[in-house]
Amino acid sequence: MKEVFDEIAESWYRVRHHSRFKRELEEIAQRWCGGRLLNIGCAHGPDFLPFRYGFELWGLDFSKEMMKLAQKYADKFDFKANLVIADACFLPYRENTFDWVVSVATYHNIAGREARRGAFSELKKVLKPGGEAFITVWNRWQPRFWFRGKELKIPWRLKDKTVYRYYYLFSYRELKGLATGAGFEVVKIFPEKSYRGLLKNFSQNICLLIRKPA
Repeated sequence: MKEVFDEIAESWYRVRHHSRFKRELEEIAQRWCGGRLLNIGCAHGPDFLPFRYGFELWGLDFSKEMMKLAQKYADKFDFKANLVIADACFLPYRENTFDWVVSVATYHNIAGREARRGAFSELKKVLKPGGEAFITVWNRWQPRFWFRGKELKIPWRLKDKTVYRYYYLFSYRELKGLATGAGFEVVKIFPEKSYRGLLKNFSQNICLLIRKPA
């Protein structure tokens, strides 16, 4: 999987140059105000931008090419982030290290139920008591995936070939259950702000705000 993201990193940097969750992240930044923040699966770094001021920024991704571009992105937008190559399932930090965590479009790339459970346990480990995390994943019940199952290979076209990324599609109920099973309190679970449908269950993304009990 990491090899695929190494391959697509340059084109990802160009196409995904700004966060699709800008509005959501700006609201979260206002809610949190400041502190030590970890970005899990930060890719090339666009989700850092709303947290440039007042936060101590840390980020990780398992793709070394994405990490190179994250440093380039930080230099371009004049912010500092402590970046490491690491996996969401094995966070290289001590317990109770971070005030806050964001993770945009990362947990749905983790294959295997136990691996996903382990990733949420790792998240809880590194958060301080009372700390919160904002997470987004793709929704199983968005209309384009109704007849395709929970596990997919999503294509990304390069100049000379097409590569495929693994996605596990969550329902609202399953994501909430994964969080509570790991010991988190669910503050809010909701669709992305750009969603205009009447029923949240059919949104493209699921946004989750959770808290580690104090």
